[in-house]
Amino acid sequence: MHIPDGYLSPATCATFGGAMVPVWATAGRKVKRVVRSRYVPLVAIGAAYSFLVMMFNVPIPDGTTAHAVGAVLIACLLGPWAAVVAVSVALFIQALFFGDGGVLAYGANAFNMAFVMPFVGYGVYRLASRRLSLTSPRRALAAGMGAYVGLNAAALCAAIEFGVQPDLFRSANGTPLYAPFHLSQTVPTMLFAHLTVAGAVEAVLTFGVIAYLQRANVPILRINHRGVAETDAELTRAPLGWRWALIGIATMVVLTPLGLLAPGRAFGEDRARDLNAGKYGLRVVPAGLARYNGFWEHTVLRSYGFGAGSHPAVAYLLSAVVGIVAVSALVLGVYGLSRTLSRRNARELA
Repeated sequence: MHIPDGYLSPATCATFGGAMVPVWATAGRKVKRVVRSRYVPLVAIGAAYSFLVMMFNVPIPDGTTAHAVGAVLIACLLGPWAAVVAVSVALFIQALFFGDGGVLAYGANAFNMAFVMPFVGYGVYRLASRRLSLTSPRRALAAGMGAYVGLNAAALCAAIEFGVQPDLFRSANGTPLYAPFHLSQTVPTMLFAHLTVAGAVEAVLTFGVIAYLQRANVPILRINHRGVAETDAELTRAPLGWRWALIGIATMVVLTPLGLLAPGRAFGEDRARDLNAGKYGLRVVPAGLARYNGFWEHTVLRSYGFGAGSHPAVAYLLSAVVGIVAVSALVLGVYGLSRTLSRRNARELA
């Protein structure tokens, strides 16, 4: 679902980037009010989880791959605005350090996976979990349902963004300048992958984590559900702890090389030199796609691998470690800077 540079026109990228600016600004304000200081590390853990879960590619029967995102799980635990922050940070590090998703297309990718997905999924979750206790098994099912719908909503947005490019941006002779896929190709392909496989993976992961927390750490669920009745027997009154999350993240890091087992690439993520132009009735790769596809070449580990392609499992593990350190540092750094600026403004007003 990561849209690389060159597949969307600069105008499209600028539009989505501009649209996300007020979303990020609002998310920053909301998170400061809703997520208390002691919970900020959970936002960093959520960003790390999202980064890692997107490294686990799953094979699709048509020969492509897809992945979960984790946005709705974060929304269920910390609220949708926290999910905007966490997933946006994960996508930023993926694009900047690893070339996974475009730097120019960052706004579009964030719109799909960090905005549409958590809000749509969280809306479904809230609707399906009304009048349910915090530890009700149906609440975990509602979270899984929201995750499934949210992921497919994000996939549909990406499909539309791809599919309108040939009609909006063409050369004088009618050749597409950017993505050569039409809506009749993008919508069925993207939705097939996510309705059949990726959505199910997203739903199972979200259901599993919520169900586990219902048994093991209800205070984590209470963060975003302060007014929800806990009518079941109180399963725990243990203090809020991080060990469960850190163990989970460490386990995911160790297992990340499994993401290499899925054959093929995700639809619409080919590099310009790998795109089969003839498959789409073209003689050459679209000019705009070829021009912008290599826009950002200053990656640390492109495509989560070493330049020579050697030791892919080691490179994948190293990428996972670098990624979680980077996203955690960015979340904590941004929050720390925001607090410093707020205190400074408060002193100046005083």
